[in-house]
Amino acid sequence: MEAPKVFESEYRFCQILWDHEPIRSKELVALCQEQLGWKPTTTYTVIKRLSERGVVKNEGSIVSSLVSREEVQAAQVDEMMEKTFGGSLPAFVAAFTRNRRVSREEIDQVQAMIDRFRREDDHA
Repeated sequence: MEAPKVFESEYRFCQILWDHEPIRSKELVALCQEQLGWKPTTTYTVIKRLSERGVVKNEGSIVSSLVSREEVQAAQVDEMMEKTFGGSLPAFVAAFTRNRRVSREEIDQVQAMIDRFRREDDHA
């Protein structure tokens, strides 16, 4: 199943939720007011909207996520790669590294991922 779309302000809300879940909606309202400057009605509206889209659940005034941070991040990257780079991973990596120094440790981590993907592909 594809992760539901989460817009930027909703993503900031979800980050607070992921860091504190499960959490009482009243406590979540206070955190959103403190960290995002939201009015209580805004937070309750976002909880309702995300509940309708299957991103969070609100049962007995306890809010928790139905999708993980990683699922939402992956969906956002997939969408950006498709829109901006025509789905091309090499074009994405080239653009990402063009104006940024990549450390030896990062190169090793990426190489380890590539090696793992090759092994998995060999066994498929």
